[in-house]
Amino acid sequence: MGSHFRSYVWDPILIISQIILMQCIYYSFLGLWLAGVDGLVHTSRSLDQVFNYEVLGFSTTQGRLSMMAFILNSLTCALGLWFFIRRGKQCLDFTVTVHFFHMIGCWIYNAHLPAALSWWLVNVACMALMAVIGEYLCMRTELRAIPVNTAPKSNL
Repeated sequence: MGSHFRSYVWDPILIISQIILMQCIYYSFLGLWLAGVDGLVHTSRSLDQVFNYEVLGFSTTQGRLSMMAFILNSLTCALGLWFFIRRGKQCLDFTVTVHFFHMIGCWIYNAHLPAALSWWLVNVACMALMAVIGEYLCMRTELRAIPVNTAPKSNL
């Protein structure tokens, strides 16, 4: 039979390494965004900003700035999906996986599931942004025109 366009083989090592890479991108850039926010308002850095669900809130300036850092991080992670995952079909899978592991991390850090509505709203909004922008970027790359050389291969 003919060859298959983009035929992929099940490669669990590739998938696991991509999950680890996306987690590293998520926490590295979240740390950078939070450090930038902390530098603007001159507050101390803490793991609470990453894992404590009570920090994300609409009532305080620090909470709103932390929300902004999470949203900016979802845009950065969408670029990570584009550079390293490169498949529009897999963007939602990796986005949900990254946020699922973040929820597990928050659960372990706080000893219970996050109970604040603001935490859930921010994470759902970040998931939507990361998945949609990542898919858009990947699909744009996937649908790029394939150059066809119409010149003869040899001079006869």
